[in-house]
Amino acid sequence: MKKGLRLLVFAFFAMLTVSISGCGYNSMQSDEEAVFSAWGDVESQYQKRSDLVPNLVATVKGAADFEKGTLTAVIEARSKATSIQLSKEAVNDPVAMENFRKAQGELSGALSRLMVSVEKYPELKANQNFIDLQSQLEGIENSISVSRIRYNGAVQDFNYGIRMFPNSLTNSVLLQLKPKNYFKADESAKQAPTVKF
Repeated sequence: MKKGLRLLVFAFFAMLTVSISGCGYNSMQSDEEAVFSAWGDVESQYQKRSDLVPNLVATVKGAADFEKGTLTAVIEARSKATSIQLSKEAVNDPVAMENFRKAQGELSGALSRLMVSVEKYPELKANQNFIDLQSQLEGIENSISVSRIRYNGAVQDFNYGIRMFPNSLTNSVLLQLKPKNYFKADESAKQAPTVKF
């Protein structure tokens, strides 16, 4: 009897192992970690941009008659954007994601207005420090875009993974993971800044 019981226990654990490996538990965990990693990349790029802003503002301040309101708007938008920090778990919170997106969108808009205003200052456009900072800012903006695309791709994979069969059963019984929020463009991004001379 002991031998039969051992064989039954072994068969049970073998079937359990096979069923767990095919139920999607591990793939859902991996997909969720990919979302968290991609979100970390997004935050990193936004932090790089935020770190660049003080240097950009200091260089632009050198133009004696540069519009103070434009600089103030950039400084305030940076302050607001850096004050909103999201943990990796916040990708589940649509309100927190929306607040973060809005703050970053305001900084993007303020920086766009700053760059448009610079067109009126040929001496500033010729300043090598400004040219270098502008080039860095363009590179960071491209990196932000790529990071957001990768994040949204990871979210798509994760959201699909928790909905597909048999993962959906495993998720509803064991994990109860919720769909992650996509990073959406700010409403102000739909309209290009206007140039007034």
